[in-house]
Amino acid sequence: MTLLEVIALTAADARAAERGGANRIELVTAMGEGGLTPSIGLIESVAEAVRIPVNVIVRPHSRSFVYDADDYAVMLRDVRAIAKTGANGIVVGMLTPNGDIDTDGLSRVIEATDGLQVTFHRAFDEARDLHAAFDTLLKFEAVTNVLTSGGKSSVLDAADTVRTLAGRAAGTRCTVLAGAGFTVDAVAPFVAATGVRAVHFGSGVRVDGKSLAPVDEERVRRVRRLLNEAD
Repeated sequence: MTLLEVIALTAADARAAERGGANRIELVTAMGEGGLTPSIGLIESVAEAVRIPVNVIVRPHSRSFVYDADDYAVMLRDVRAIAKTGANGIVVGMLTPNGDIDTDGLSRVIEATDGLQVTFHRAFDEARDLHAAFDTLLKFEAVTNVLTSGGKSSVLDAADTVRTLAGRAAGTRCTVLAGAGFTVDAVAPFVAATGVRAVHFGSGVRVDGKSLAPVDEERVRRVRRLLNEAD
């Protein structure tokens, strides 16, 4: 079965996504800035509101994915706090100034997770070499998902790249999580063409397709049904 992950901004979003058939939540705030770390109160509320796994973004600001010592101090505090909330995992991404994966920073964050799953988010798409970056992430046992649009603003324009990455992930513990730019009707053909086994939706399953609107349960249900039919 193709895994369906949906972005939630609130507990109501998470419930609607779960009712519609989502398999996992990515919890964020400030979606208009690409997603920032939500409050502990929100994380606890959402983790209690649904039965499906909740992964929480840890991103201290939207300036860039290059972080300094102060940024990491904040991120590590957040990760340790999230580990106590009942969340399933964290969603992070960090790069060096030259566009490589910041392996030292990622290692420090992983050490603070207390066993939580780790998704590397779309900072990956800003790496200077996606294939080299993916090879680097495969070396981290804790990284179980890589969220990517194949380096494009819309994943629908990067089918070849996503297909290649999904092939490289086959047989590993890491899953390529394709996302950004999906529409309800485009997702099943994309999955069939690329072989990805996990997809990520934000505005595509929200009311009127607007990024800050509530999750539309019926849109989620349609995506789930189309994916099931394709499987």
